[in-house]
Amino acid sequence: MLTRRKMIAKSLGAASVSGIALAGMFSPELLAIDYPQPVPEANGLTAYCNHSNLIVRYDNLPILSYRAQSNLKYPYFYPLNGPKSGLPLTTESALPYPHHRSLWLGCDPLNGGNYWGDNALKTGQIRSVELALDTENQTDTSVTFNEKCEWTRPGSTPLKDVRQYTVTRPHDSQIWIDCEFGITAIEDISIKRAKHSFFAMRAASDISPAYGGTLMNSHGDINAKGTYGKTADWCGYFGKRKLRPDLVEGICIMNHPDNFGGNCPWFTRDYGHLSPSPLAFLKSPWTMSEGETLDLRYRVVLHVGTPQEAKLNELFQQWIAV
Repeated sequence: MLTRRKMIAKSLGAASVSGIALAGMFSPELLAIDYPQPVPEANGLTAYCNHSNLIVRYDNLPILSYRAQSNLKYPYFYPLNGPKSGLPLTTESALPYPHHRSLWLGCDPLNGGNYWGDNALKTGQIRSVELALDTENQTDTSVTFNEKCEWTRPGSTPLKDVRQYTVTRPHDSQIWIDCEFGITAIEDISIKRAKHSFFAMRAASDISPAYGGTLMNSHGDINAKGTYGKTADWCGYFGKRKLRPDLVEGICIMNHPDNFGGNCPWFTRDYGHLSPSPLAFLKSPWTMSEGETLDLRYRVVLHVGTPQEAKLNELFQQWIAV
């Protein structure tokens, strides 16, 4: 039996006799070499896009991943790892409501479709049609990538959107994700009320109030009782990490004041879900006309320490001033 080992040895012998260059004979897999030291190109902030999966690393350790496979209900980020612990600050699935996927954009109901839940794709899917790194704008501290999506189900495509994400690692204690969405109505849109709507996050259990963590907004209001239905510059979760009880980390979403005309109360839950969404508190239908575009901007901050220690209020003012 001619095993792979014997086949390679036989080929090597033939090459030494004939003088044929080995590099021309073998596939790259057969010529792969070991690296006893880190390769220089792995230093610092790097990004890798493999079709519908994008990974950002720092010194070859993962910071985050963006998932946009064709079998998903919608694209989403996971994991989003703590700057110091390397532990996920969000969850890809947890009880209750295991369909919450870390950090995502969705909506239910929307023109008869569900672009949020765990039900069949035929009821509504936000399908990624293009995902690519913006290599021209990559720097030593930031990575940018762009995406195009279609919100679709059989017989209906109510929305299309373009997205730009910029991941920045300004220092060892924070990671920023600047998110810009341009959402265009392909049909006339009318939503009476939707508590499941647009940008949302599901935090890891160990930093959620139900498990001992803390939910806080920019005014210092605490947990769902203090934050639900209120407007705020930012809202997020923080706490001691279960596997690193010596370390406090957190994650927040900053809501740009131009979003939804500046009226954007927060939907918050102590089990770890929040969303800056006025559609959960509507008194009259929210509408978009065919061809109209809704622009939304957010900054997601992964941070070490409490919000006060991370100086989130100062960071918000710096962000909106740009």
